Amino acid sequence: MSKVTSQFQADGVLARTLQGFRPRAAQSEMAAAVERALVKKSQLVVEAETGTGKTFAYLVPVLLDDGKAIISTGTKALQEQLYHRDLPALRDALAPKKMVALLKGRANYLCLHRMNQAVAHSGEMSKELQGQLVEVRKWAQRTDDGDVGTINILQEDAAILPTVTSTVDNCLGRDCPDYDDCYLVKARKRAMDADLVVVNHHLFFADMALKDVGFGELVPQADAVIFDEAHQLPDIASQYFGEAVSSRQLQELAHELKVLYLTELKDLRQLDKAADKLLGSLNDWRLVFPKDPMRGNWRQFSQQPAVRLAADVVAEHLTFLREVCKSALGRNQDLDNAYERCVQFLHKWEQLQDVSRTGYSFWFETTARQVTLHQTPLSVAEKFGGYLERSEMAWVFTSATLAVGEDFRHFTEQLGINHAKTLCLASPFNFAEQALLCLPRYLPQPHERGMPATLLEIVEQVIEHNQSGGTFVLFTSHRMLQMIAKQLEHKTDRPLFVQGSTSKRELLQQFIAAGNGVLLGTASFWEGVDVRGDALRCVIIDKLPFASPDDPLLQARVEDCRLRGVDPFAQVQLPQAIIALKQGAGRLIRDADDRGVLIVCDQRLVTKPYGGVFLQSLPAMRRTRDLTVALEFLDTLENSE
Repeated sequence: MSKVTSQFQADGVLARTLQGFRPRAAQSEMAAAVERALVKKSQLVVEAETGTGKTFAYLVPVLLDDGKAIISTGTKALQEQLYHRDLPALRDALAPKKMVALLKGRANYLCLHRMNQAVAHSGEMSKELQGQLVEVRKWAQRTDDGDVGTINILQEDAAILPTVTSTVDNCLGRDCPDYDDCYLVKARKRAMDADLVVVNHHLFFADMALKDVGFGELVPQADAVIFDEAHQLPDIASQYFGEAVSSRQLQELAHELKVLYLTELKDLRQLDKAADKLLGSLNDWRLVFPKDPMRGNWRQFSQQPAVRLAADVVAEHLTFLREVCKSALGRNQDLDNAYERCVQFLHKWEQLQDVSRTGYSFWFETTARQVTLHQTPLSVAEKFGGYLERSEMAWVFTSATLAVGEDFRHFTEQLGINHAKTLCLASPFNFAEQALLCLPRYLPQPHERGMPATLLEIVEQVIEHNQSGGTFVLFTSHRMLQMIAKQLEHKTDRPLFVQGSTSKRELLQQFIAAGNGVLLGTASFWEGVDVRGDALRCVIIDKLPFASPDDPLLQARVEDCRLRGVDPFAQVQLPQAIIALKQGAGRLIRDADDRGVLIVCDQRLVTKPYGGVFLQSLPAMRRTRDLTVALEFLDTLENSE
C-alpha cells in the first residue's frame, strides 16, 4: 500500500481528521492512478461519476508530492469552493508547510490606477455610477486582496466594475504609477511562490496562449497540472487559440481617450474628435446586424454590401484614431498604451474581415448594444497536444462526464491527448434504489407546437406530487424557459426561481433555503450545481441537449467532418449531447441518502436508434414510461418523511 492510498483507509489520516469521511474503493483507485501519473510525469484521463470523491482523490496525491502543481477548475465558483472549503482541512492534515494560492483573472481585481482615473472624472458619470464608485472607494480602504467579488453591496455585473478593473489591453504593466501596490501583481507573486495554485480554465489558457502579458511564466514552472471539470476544455481552448474583437473593446478605448482629453491632454482637441468618430461608426456597425441578440456565420453575413461598408468605416475611423495617438506619443503613458491597442485592434479587425482562410470558424455574436467577431480554430489538438508532448509535466484530466459509454476518444482526440492512461470509475450510489428515470409516453416531438403545453402540464403535476421537495426544470433554450416561466408563475404558489432574475449563486442559495422551490434554468445550471437532500427531489429536462444547428462553430465542425469523409452526427453532435445530458442528470443524486426522479421529455430517447446510446451513458436507474409511476414514487418520498 502506497503512502497515498494509506490515507484513504478506515484508520488513515482522512478518517481521523475529516468529519463523516468513509473509505471508497473508487476514490482510492483514482488517487493511486493520480499518484502514478505524478511520479512518471505522464497523462491520465479519469471519468469519476458523482459520489466517487474525485476532489480528494487528486488533492491528496498532489499535497503529498514534492513538486509544484496547478489545479484548474471549470468556474470561479468551483475554484473558490476548492480553495476555501476542500483544501484547508486536507492541507492542515497532510502538508501544513505547503503554500497554497488562489489566482483569478485580472478582471476580478481592483485596479487602483483606473479607480483613481474614475474618481478624477466622476462628474461625467451618471448618479448611479457615482453611487457605485463611492461604495468601491469605501471597500478599497479595507480590502486585503482587492478581489471585487467580495464587494457584497454591488451586483456581480455592476456597471462600475469595468471602470475600476483592468484588461490586458489597458493595463500599463510596470509603467503604471500604482504598480507596487497592484493587487493583481501581488496575487501573481503569491501564485509564483506557492506550491499549489488554484486557477480556472479560462485563466489557464490565457496563460498558456501567452495572451495575458506578464503572466505567461506560471504554467511552465509547474510539475503537474490537474484539470477538474475537464469536459469543458475543448471549447475553452478553442476560444483562447482563436481571435476576437468586440465593439465594446473599441468603445472602451474611445471613452478612455475622451477622458484623457478632458483631464490630461486638454490641448489635443483632435483626440476627442477622433474618439467621437469611432463611437459613431460603432453605433452604425451595430445597426447593420439584426436587432435581437444572436449568433451567426460571419463568413456568410460579411458578404452583404451594407455590412462590408460599415466594417470599412470602423476600420477607417480606428486608423484615424491611431494616427492621432501616434502624433502625441511620449506625452502620456495611458495614451502610449492606447496607441498600441489601436495598432493591435486594427490588425485583428482586418484579419477578421478576411474570411477566405480555412481551418477556422468565423462567427459573430450580438447583444442589445455590442457585436463581437470571432475566429475560432476547428481543432486545437495539434497545438494543445504538441504542448503536452513537449512538456515534462504530469497532466490529469477528470470530470464526471468525459466518456461516451466507456470510450474516451471524443474527448482525447479533440485535445490531442495521445498517450494518456484512461480510467472509468462508477458511482458508489445505488441508483436502482435511489432514483427513477421516467420517459413519458405520448409526448409531442420537441419541435411540435403542442410541446410547451405538454411540458407545462408535466411540471404542474410534479409540483403537486413533490410538495415538500425541490424541483429543477432544465431547458435547452432561453425561449422555452421564458415561455414556461411566464405561465407557471400564475399556476403555482410555490417559490419560483428563474435564471437571470439574480446571480446564479444567489438563486441557488434562495432555492436551497426554500426547501420546496422550483428552479428554471438553462446551460449554466446543467453542471457544477450541488444541491443535496430533499431540496432537490426531481429534475425535469425539456429535451435532448443537441447543440443548435444554427451555431456557427458547430456548422464549421460539421462541414469539416464532411470534407474528411466522417459522419458529423456520430463524431461531433451525438457525443456532445450525451455528455451534456449526463451533466444535467447528474444534478439529481448528489449523496448516498438522496432519492428522486429524473424526467426527460423527449420521445427520441425511445424512437431513434441513437436513444440507446444516451440511455447507456446514464446511471443505472429504474426506468418507466408511465408518468403516473414517477408521480407515485414522489408520493412515497413525501410519505417517508
